[in-house]
Amino acid sequence: MAVKSLFEKAEADNLQRAQPLAARIRPATLDEFVGQQHFLGEGKLLRRLLKADRLGSVIFYGPPGSGKTTLARLLATESRRRFRQLSAVTSGVKDLRELLADARDELTTGGRKTLLFIDEIHRFNKAQQDALLPDVEEGIVTLVGATTANPFFAVNSALVSRSQIFQFQPLSPEEIKTVVRRALADKRRGLGQHEVRLHDDALNFLAEVCEGDARRALTALEIGVLSSDQRPLEFTRQLAEESVQRKAVSYDATGDAHYDTISALIKSIRGSDPDAALYWLALMLEAGEDIRFICRRLIILASEDVGNADPHALPLAVAAMQACEFVSLPECQLTLSQAVTYLACAPKSNAATVAIGEARGDVREGRVLPVPVHLRDAHYAGAQRLGHGAEYQYAHDAAGGVAEQDYLGVDRQYYRPVDRGFEAELARRLESIRQTLRRGKGRDDAAPGPGKPAS
Repeated sequence: MAVKSLFEKAEADNLQRAQPLAARIRPATLDEFVGQQHFLGEGKLLRRLLKADRLGSVIFYGPPGSGKTTLARLLATESRRRFRQLSAVTSGVKDLRELLADARDELTTGGRKTLLFIDEIHRFNKAQQDALLPDVEEGIVTLVGATTANPFFAVNSALVSRSQIFQFQPLSPEEIKTVVRRALADKRRGLGQHEVRLHDDALNFLAEVCEGDARRALTALEIGVLSSDQRPLEFTRQLAEESVQRKAVSYDATGDAHYDTISALIKSIRGSDPDAALYWLALMLEAGEDIRFICRRLIILASEDVGNADPHALPLAVAAMQACEFVSLPECQLTLSQAVTYLACAPKSNAATVAIGEARGDVREGRVLPVPVHLRDAHYAGAQRLGHGAEYQYAHDAAGGVAEQDYLGVDRQYYRPVDRGFEAELARRLESIRQTLRRGKGRDDAAPGPGKPAS
């Protein structure tokens, strides 16, 4: 028995040494866990659920390296549940059903409850997610699902409604420093057996460059220490820079990053900040975003947010789309940069956007107006007998090219140009036009309010 125990201990030690540093130094208790104090701190929701022994199913949502897997393991320990793990990337319904059956057998024979951790749960299809529902609802398993995608879009709504959602934040630079220092001090699981003096500027560099991902910081630290023969080791900033791999841009082309980043680009252009707009454009280009998607959104913005304040915006956005199709990357980044900076610096108006929204609202919500008789088509036989086109005034024959004529039958004012860019000129021109048109309605007083009939 003793021989077997020694053999098992040696085997466990060998497995641990084979693990990367980030896995070896996982916190053993909640008190060692770094970060996420907005829901795990003293008195916060998750901590209170544990103290009350009322931990139900939860979904952890957040970026890589923020501690989702580690915290799931700690929850199993704290709640005295068995820990079982599946990856939605590699597991199917068969694996899931076998694990759920085992959890039910364990519980019915007087054993412990099971905490089932499913990594990348958003990658389970609807049928796989549905298979979880009965056992989650009955309490056979405590589900902890981890996802980098917004669960309100990516996870079955029935599962979401039965779970507490905890959103993880990237670790702060100070929290990353705490993790790195702990790894260097730990002689059993970390790098404490090596003689390492970590320079402050190297620590600051790791804390910033890893962008809140503790796993990335620890990987760089381990590479730097193990690849250097010098002992004691002076871990300088240069060594830190040489140990950090270029990070692939975290960007899911169908998930939150896709929509959040284009939203940031559009709002930066709308807010007339070309520098911010260029950054978000650069992020999408580095991440491999579909160029056609970017072009479509710029064309929409040119009408929605610039409009007639700068009539050149729309043809420029369309030209950018055509140029990108013709030139392609990498050169078309120049075209996109030109279009984005022009649109950001252009005067802004959403008057056309508001106008069509109000007009369509009137059509949907009110009685559809008949076409006035004098505007109806008079080009077919019998139209004159119906009175169509009678009393119509040809605008080109009128003074100034505007006839005193009613074109709608009711008083409505949808388009209200802003006092910016070319639209300011349109506003002045339109005021004179509307005075003439009001005379055609038999009115010569003030214009009606937005989307409302004249009083």
